[in-house]
Amino acid sequence: MLCLLAPLATPALASKAGNHNNASLSFDDSQLATPLEYPAWFKLGLGNLRDDLGDAVNNGKDGIIVYFGQQRCAYCQMFLNTSLTDPGIKRKIREHFDIVPIDIWGIDTIIDTDGSSYSERELAKHYKTTFTPSLVFYDRSGTPVFRLRGYYPPYQFRAALEYVIERFYKGETFRDYLERAVPGMFFMEGGLNERDFFIAPPYDLKKLAADKNRPLVVFFEQGDCHTCDLLHTGPMTDKDMLEQISHMNTVQLDMWANTQVITPQGENTTAREWANRLGIFYAPTLMFFDSDGNEIIRIDSVVQFYRLWGVLDYVNKRAYRSEPDYQEWRLKQRKIKK
Repeated sequence: MLCLLAPLATPALASKAGNHNNASLSFDDSQLATPLEYPAWFKLGLGNLRDDLGDAVNNGKDGIIVYFGQQRCAYCQMFLNTSLTDPGIKRKIREHFDIVPIDIWGIDTIIDTDGSSYSERELAKHYKTTFTPSLVFYDRSGTPVFRLRGYYPPYQFRAALEYVIERFYKGETFRDYLERAVPGMFFMEGGLNERDFFIAPPYDLKKLAADKNRPLVVFFEQGDCHTCDLLHTGPMTDKDMLEQISHMNTVQLDMWANTQVITPQGENTTAREWANRLGIFYAPTLMFFDSDGNEIIRIDSVVQFYRLWGVLDYVNKRAYRSEPDYQEWRLKQRKIKK
């Protein structure tokens, strides 16, 4: 059972960590000049995750975390330098898990806990690690039970860690866990960010998606959302970004509101119900749809200029038609530029 969800960016959770730490949310996400080094306490894998898991269980741990990263990934650097340097987070991880690192471009053979054999790159694609860092949590039986895709600041990662350690995934989704743990935390006062490029209601997304000349992007946001504010006052003010957005049909939805929506697949529902079915927790989440109403890609973690611009470029160029794997396409673009 792999729970493909991500933690919610909420003012309630953030306030527990003190004031918002903009340094962990706003940073240069261009490719790093020098390769990253793993923390000394990471476990260098044996090439067989069953053996890695066996070692962890024999040492009294709850399982393993497989870390999928890239050597020059700024988001990976932020995760290593923020969440994994937090004393409480570091202590809990080392008490309950071994972390086994994998390079998503690696060629070494890895045997998964079910006995299947992959290259590192193939395993990364198997677990749909669209953005790095991505983490897959395995329980003591070797079952993948939870995945995080992308970088989240410490206060959000801590919530996800507690969810897995306490095994709440056995009885409820992460969304349900958060809503139960902090009642009312999602219904915050404060309006959404207003932008000229957002299309006004009514929201017939099937009609908008069917426009073959303009891909559809849906911004799922919420009120009083600091991370939403940072997106709109940061990357989304850049003229190159606005040029990319100008070629799309762009809709903004409050992910907790009962706003009436016709989905890209033609279903009449509400923004809240649709977001629930889509497994959306992070605000803002950007979802992109093709002309048939199918999801192309989503950004549901912290995003800065280069990652966001790359996804917009990927969608606007319809590159997904010939290369469904975004990371593979980005690698080809870097080679072309050289």
